[in-house]
Amino acid sequence: MSTHMVRKQMYIHKRQDEQIKRLAELYGLSESEVIRKAIDREVSGAPSQRFIPDRAAWQELLVYLDERNKIPGKDQPYRWNREELYAERENRWLRDREEE
Repeated sequence: MSTHMVRKQMYIHKRQDEQIKRLAELYGLSESEVIRKAIDREVSGAPSQRFIPDRAAWQELLVYLDERNKIPGKDQPYRWNREELYAERENRWLRDREEE
C-alpha cells in the first residue's frame, strides 16, 4: 500500500454501502481496502477473484447429493407444516444448549 494516500468523499447508494460492508466482513478487510481493490481491479481490467474453489467441499457435496438420490420417494414433493419446523428448530436449540 502506498504511503501517499488522498482522502476522497463521495456519495454511494445504500445497497452499495451494504455490499461493501458485507465484503469487508467476508474478507476481513476494511471498507476502504475493499473499495481500493475494486478500483484497482476496474482500472487493470483483471477479473474479479470472488473465492478460491474448495475441491474437498465440492467432493463432499457430490457425495451428499448421491446419498440423497438413493433415498426412496425422492420424486415426491417434501410435505411439511409450520409446527413441525418450529418443533425441529426448538429441539436443535435445546440440544445445542445442553452441549454448552
